[in-house]
Amino acid sequence: MNKGLQVIKYLLADWLSASAAWTVLYIFRKKVIESNKFGFDVPITFDEKYYYGLLLIPVFWVTLYTMMGHYRQIYRRHRLKELSQTLWTSAFGVIPLFFVLLLNDEITSYRDYYQSLLVLFGAHFLLTVTFRLILTTRTVKRIHRGDIGFNTLVVGGNERALGLYDEISSMRKSPGFKFLGFVRVNGKDDMLSEHMPCLGQYQRLPEIIRYKQIQEVILAVESSDYREIGSILNLLEGENVKVKIIPDIHDILRGSVKMTSIFGTPLIEVNQEIMPAWQFSLKRVMDILLSLVAIVVLSPVYLTLGILVKLSSPGAVFFVQERIGHHGKPFNIIKFRTMVKDAEKNGPQLSSTNDQRITRIGRFLRKTRLDELPQFFNVLRGEMALVGPRPERQYYIDRIVEKAPHYRHLHKVRPGITSWGQVKYGYAENVDQMIARLKYDLLYIENMSLAVDIKILFYTVLIVLKGSGK
Repeated sequence: MNKGLQVIKYLLADWLSASAAWTVLYIFRKKVIESNKFGFDVPITFDEKYYYGLLLIPVFWVTLYTMMGHYRQIYRRHRLKELSQTLWTSAFGVIPLFFVLLLNDEITSYRDYYQSLLVLFGAHFLLTVTFRLILTTRTVKRIHRGDIGFNTLVVGGNERALGLYDEISSMRKSPGFKFLGFVRVNGKDDMLSEHMPCLGQYQRLPEIIRYKQIQEVILAVESSDYREIGSILNLLEGENVKVKIIPDIHDILRGSVKMTSIFGTPLIEVNQEIMPAWQFSLKRVMDILLSLVAIVVLSPVYLTLGILVKLSSPGAVFFVQERIGHHGKPFNIIKFRTMVKDAEKNGPQLSSTNDQRITRIGRFLRKTRLDELPQFFNVLRGEMALVGPRPERQYYIDRIVEKAPHYRHLHKVRPGITSWGQVKYGYAENVDQMIARLKYDLLYIENMSLAVDIKILFYTVLIVLKGSGK
């Protein structure tokens, strides 16, 4: 699979559709609207306004589709979803175009406005959905032929897992699962071993997922092992995989099983969506714009603090340390140095209120959170967000997970410069305090929205201004 090439195909198709729809509207306005207005057949001449539209309108549509998440999971699209998404996005997108492009037209009556709007919507929707359905149909056929498959891991090697494998293998049209192996749940479930390799116990799920580049995980757990499901789901949290569960007859009778494909086997998909795609896109745009503004506006503050840190004690101005981010990927976080040089020469240590390693300027930076300012560069690099759970080192994550396995939920989103836990709790001095702060970050993820982000940013600014950080 070449995901990048597939995205480019959709981008080009959408660009051409938007350009063609604009051309149809332009010709319609010349031949119908303006001809009726002036009482003679107006010749079609492509003026400057047409070429500006030809350049800018496709950019508008591609940007809108990107924000609405149309280019995510490009190989997992199906035709009904393509039809509905394109319909609603087209209906939403033509409204601003109408006010920008058509509202100042020369018209005979308001009926001309409605006709123009209908032509723009109809042309754009029909052209876009036609191109997309062609691309999506080709992809679906390649999946059904087995040319495209998603690396799949089965959790459990019991009778249910074997039945699922036999059912999928006997299908005339492949649903897209490419089985790379299975993991045991109770140490005895080996019924799948004749069909695929056993990759170990379920406790190694994160390691196996990354090593094998797993994209789908199917839970085939016996009722006697249901107590393990919580542990399994905790291990899968923060991993960039789709999780599906084999339902029993009670799930089907309750209506929990929703089919997305006539040819697919019945599975319950664990919904891992936190916010709608358009809100995630808007959040990222807001992160980039506010970070750029902050870096420019606060550049004198950066310079001043850099000089103060350098003069306060020997050592570098910036402190760089590896942290664990989105989907468990490591990155280097950047902060103004607040401790003496070689503060952790004896191993990882959390700071405390009266920590002698903290410099005089460092204590001020911590109380005002100004030591976090360089992380705006982490935001621009896509490693962090303005708001999100604070990232930790792997050393402490391993210790937190021993007591609170649900910590992995935090890896579902980008870590942030500030967080609900940081605002409500402040810096943690030990693992127990990290776990106590964890509940606020979990609440943030479960209630994640742009409105909550703005509220947390507001309180963070108050903490900076008051110097009341703990």
